[in-house]
Amino acid sequence: MLSLSFLLALTVSAYTALSSGPVVASEQSEAEFYNGRTVQLMIGYSAGGGYDAYGRTLARHLGKHIPGNPNVVVKNVPGAGSLVLMNQIANTLPNDGTVLGAVNSGMPFEPLFGNEQAKFDVNEVSWLGNLSVVTSVGLFRKESGITKWQDLKTKQATVGATGAGSNTNTIPRVLAELFDLKMTVISGYPGSNDVGLAMERGEVDGMGSAFLSTIKAKNPDWLEPDGDVNIVFQLGRKRHPDLPDVPLVSEMATTDDQRRVVDLLGARLIMGRPYVAPPGMAPERLATLRNALEQTAADPEFLADANNQGLSIDFVDGQEMQTFFGEVYGYPEHIVQLLNEAMQ
Repeated sequence: MLSLSFLLALTVSAYTALSSGPVVASEQSEAEFYNGRTVQLMIGYSAGGGYDAYGRTLARHLGKHIPGNPNVVVKNVPGAGSLVLMNQIANTLPNDGTVLGAVNSGMPFEPLFGNEQAKFDVNEVSWLGNLSVVTSVGLFRKESGITKWQDLKTKQATVGATGAGSNTNTIPRVLAELFDLKMTVISGYPGSNDVGLAMERGEVDGMGSAFLSTIKAKNPDWLEPDGDVNIVFQLGRKRHPDLPDVPLVSEMATTDDQRRVVDLLGARLIMGRPYVAPPGMAPERLATLRNALEQTAADPEFLADANNQGLSIDFVDGQEMQTFFGEVYGYPEHIVQLLNEAMQ
């Protein structure tokens, strides 16, 4: 079994010097290719949410780290929790290095859990890098009467979600099934920003999974003691320093299998802001984009831009991502099946 703490250890080498990254065979030839071109950074969600904020911030700085300094433009491609974009990346978009995408952190796991609509192989697409390791929280409007996770054992609550493969959809469904919680998922919102607005309008009682980094950037008032929401649980490797009194999902578990399922569920969050390109890229082109993403993640101007928006950066390189997903796909079959059944 791979524990969540072990999986997180795979991110350690992300903080090594840039000189340890992959080497581009011919920077001059890469510059000749990219000079005068436009690179599209596609985001699998509507504008205004966390993936959009990270993607647009990255796009403002990425071009100067690609040889030839191409223009980088953003395009939103919402649908099915970014599965629409992921399938396009895997099957129809050009693999010449002019397209990359920001997809849901749980997207690499959809084939593992038997989603027949996931038309991609996690080992064949080109993982470029991850910008953040995240903590997810469950939160509810104070008017809902949900003040602690145990209230969900007896009180019915609705939570808003995006598409089927998203964390906003998957995590509350699994927790409801695994721990017999009375959470009903209302899915189909274009992005997390839309879910938050629906909660504020009273359309839903809360969110079963919201990235803490997004809340800090977009809705910091939710974290205030006198705010309008109660945060009742968190999913991560340990209690976040900002939420020392909020219990971890792992603390709900009473059996070994429940703990192992929570470990696998939490693995979805390690690569919290993943970037991916189509399969079959030329090795030098893949190395160029991986280098560019790694250099951008260490760029003081990019980091200042991200910090000004409350966006945390914890970089993991593309090769580590590939290794990580391979390890996760080695989980015991019965644990994968338990999680798959809970998701259904």
